[in-house]
Amino acid sequence: QVQLVESGGGLVQAGGSLRLSCAASGRTFNRYAMGWFRQAPGKEREFVAFIGRNDVATYYTDSVKGRFTISRDNSKNTVLLQMNSLKPEDTAVYYCAAANTPLPTGRRNDYDYWGQGTQVTVSS
Repeated sequence: QVQLVESGGGLVQAGGSLRLSCAASGRTFNRYAMGWFRQAPGKEREFVAFIGRNDVATYYTDSVKGRFTISRDNSKNTVLLQMNSLKPEDTAVYYCAAANTPLPTGRRNDYDYWGQGTQVTVSS
């Protein structure tokens, strides 16, 4: 089992940056691909970014390409989401999730474990 704890959210002005961190427990972290999702008020949870088990494959939703970067450090059981050029429409609760799959996926049902989320608010 994997437990995930996100941190790094906050309030930032449009155009600013934030770095989200997700700390994972357990010795099997490197067996899981990791993803970031977000959920804005009144909207469904949506996929943001994916990273494969060995920090090789990455995959982003179109709206964040070129602005967000996902990375992981298996020695520290950590996955990061660097968010630059933030926009008000990026405002949401951001969740990290773990998936036992070798293939890039943005489907929520493919993810087995979820964190509690961290709030990101971008003011205009």
